[in-house]
Amino acid sequence: MKGLLKSMGVTLSAFTRKPVTREYPETHKQLPERDRAFPILLWDHGMNEPFCTGCHACERACPVECMTVLMKDNPNHKSQGGESSRRKIIDKFWIDYGRCMRCNICVEVCNFDAIAMNNTWQGHEKSVYDRSDLVQELPQLLAVHRSGELKPWVVP
Repeated sequence: MKGLLKSMGVTLSAFTRKPVTREYPETHKQLPERDRAFPILLWDHGMNEPFCTGCHACERACPVECMTVLMKDNPNHKSQGGESSRRKIIDKFWIDYGRCMRCNICVEVCNFDAIAMNNTWQGHEKSVYDRSDLVQELPQLLAVHRSGELKPWVVP
């Protein structure tokens, strides 16, 4: 009898509680300050070029090999008559978000602070019907930082 009354008390307390349901597409829960979604590239607004020089450090450190990096000579380098101090610059960059395990190693090994983890809700919501749509190219990787959507702690 005592167990029955106790279980009925638990049921009644759960019945009178306020619901915790969220209307997901319209309202999002607050993300933690140091949350990690997927890696993105950062844009140097002062030089109007990406911070990435294509040094392949992130590509070599990636445990699942989800990145591909190609570099080229920088046309804006001082030796070419430009203002940039970067000799090499990124030509092509791909990240396969379908393989990425969000380990943050690429951010840690980058010597130029050119990669950051996306800390916006758009960085989390990557549902697609085709896995090939998860491969992000250079313009897509730079778009988040160029638009100014990142929270300030990520930006160097």
